[in-house]
Amino acid sequence: MFIPKYYKVTDFDEIRNFVQENSFGTIVTTKQGKPIATHLPLGLNKIGDDYYISGHMAYGNPQWRTFETSEDVLVMFQGPHAYISSSWYEHENVPTWNYQAVHIYGVASILNEEELKQELTTMLLKYEKHRDNPVLWEKLSPQVLEKELKGIVGFKIKVKEIQAAYKLSQNRNDKDYLNIIEELREEEDINSQQMAKVMENRLRSEE
Repeated sequence: MFIPKYYKVTDFDEIRNFVQENSFGTIVTTKQGKPIATHLPLGLNKIGDDYYISGHMAYGNPQWRTFETSEDVLVMFQGPHAYISSSWYEHENVPTWNYQAVHIYGVASILNEEELKQELTTMLLKYEKHRDNPVLWEKLSPQVLEKELKGIVGFKIKVKEIQAAYKLSQNRNDKDYLNIIEELREEEDINSQQMAKVMENRLRSEE
């Protein structure tokens, strides 16, 4: 991913938090020279001294069969993004687009049954624990669990390289930056409003 110096993020804790908050990612591999992708909820976990992206996909999805032959698997995560009008600047310029994106490269392997059960237990806990009637692994019937396990394949991707870009108008002066936030707040689409919050949080963190 091309990352101008203004937008490059290297703080691992910040990147890890971003991935956890924007965990619906895209996995890209190649099959006979053609790129293929799957969109999935994913986790980022530490095992020993290494970090892994983990998840599962349908057994009928042919992509998991490419893991053994792929030297590098690309996993992409995206946060809010928004159109930035140059009419919001003090001086004449051209419009642009703000965004947050993380690319992670790694080597994939298939989980055994016990590892897959742990992966599913962790995933359900993450997304269900705050609910009034949580659907947790230990609450599901053996019949449902057996059927579920037959229909999916778990995997983990050992992290080798991380590329992160936060394009948040860091190259604009203070007046422009604040005005962009205000204008984004007035936009009707949710991505623009979320981008305003991201930019405001960045400003607060630097105070």
